This record gives sequence, C-alpha cells and structure tokens, in this order.
Amino acid sequence: MAQRRSDIVRIGPQHARSGIITVRPQRTARTTGVTLDIPIHDGLAAILTKTPVAHLTYLTRSFGIPFTAAGFGNKFREWCNEAGLPNCSARGLRKAQCRKLAEAGCSEHQIAAITGHSNLAEIRTYTRAVEQVRLARSALSKSASDPRPGRTG
Repeated sequence: MAQRRSDIVRIGPQHARSGIITVRPQRTARTTGVTLDIPIHDGLAAILTKTPVAHLTYLTRSFGIPFTAAGFGNKFREWCNEAGLPNCSARGLRKAQCRKLAEAGCSEHQIAAITGHSNLAEIRTYTRAVEQVRLARSALSKSASDPRPGRTG
C-alpha cells in the first residue's frame, strides 16, 4: 500500500473485505471525500491472514495500543536505523511505491487510484524521472531503427 502514515495507522481488519481494503484518506476526507478501494496484494494478503489481530488497527505498539501517525513515523525511523538504512523513512516507502508503479507503466491516474493523491502534479514529481528514461529509450530505439541513409543511433 502507498498510503500516508495518518491512514496506515488507522487501517484494520474492518477495512478489508473480499480482497479489497477500503479507506477514506484522512487528508482528503474534508475536501474531496474520496473513498479508495484498493486490491490487497497477494503478498500482503498472506501476511494479514497469518497475523493475529486483537484491535481495530493492524499496526499496534508493543504494549497493544495503536500508533499515532507521528509515533509510527518515529518507530519506523528507529527500525530503519537499526537495519542500517539511515536514508529510509515511512514517507520514503510511499514515494518508492509511486515510482515502482510508474516503472511498471502505470498512468498518473492509476497511481492516484492507489495512493489517494488528489493532485496529479504531486504524482508527477515521483514519475517524471521514470518517464524521462522511458522516453529517452524510445527515442534511441526509433533513431537506431531509422532506415534513411546517414541516420544512426
């Protein structure tokens, strides 16, 4: 999933039905009121079925209460530091998922359907580099296959 921390910490078993997680992003609830229905990836589904859940949220602190968004961000930072990943963050996971979707050929609208971004310009910041590489490869491919004399790639 590529949700904001404020939404990740609220998601629990009550949001999952028939292979879909339904969530209304907190950030857009007041503006667009959009509800997202996101298919659960097979890998995540396998983990969720094996995870005992005693609360309304999947993510809880060691003593059983749900994380706050800030608390989750801080704990994630701790986990990254312990793993020797000082440049990683919870927000970075969201960005990485946006980029991964772009690399898979997803359109800005498809990415927004998963992330809940209401502004496509924000998604473009994640996808611009991927698109530039794709266009450059396409241009070189066309140039290399140009049959006109004197044209080479």
